[in-house]
Amino acid sequence: QVQLVESGGGLVQAGGSLRLSCAASGRVGVNTMGWFRQGPGKERAFVAAISFTGGLITYAESVKGRFTISRDNKKDTVDLQMNSLKPEDTAVYYCAAQRGIRVGNASREYDYWGQGTQVTVSS
Repeated sequence: QVQLVESGGGLVQAGGSLRLSCAASGRVGVNTMGWFRQGPGKERAFVAAISFTGGLITYAESVKGRFTISRDNKKDTVDLQMNSLKPEDTAVYYCAAQRGIRVGNASREYDYWGQGTQVTVSS
């Protein structure tokens, strides 16, 4: 079983930056990893995903140019660098991982989930 633990959330002013990190442990054998978020009163939404090699990356339109996903397979970590944050980025951010290789935006494709970390952006 794979466990995912997120860190790095917090409170930041609009225009600021935060870096989220997710560490995978257990019988690690995941391929695609990604980030999702769930804002107040909203459904969980895709943010970004990255293939095992890092050669294929996809972002939600709302974060393109502001967020960057990266991974370190030696450390079994995936990070999300978030710049130019906006109040609408306020959400609980979840790390996700899948055994498959599809770099998709559908939550049903992901097999493992972290508990989430809160990101709050004040205006």
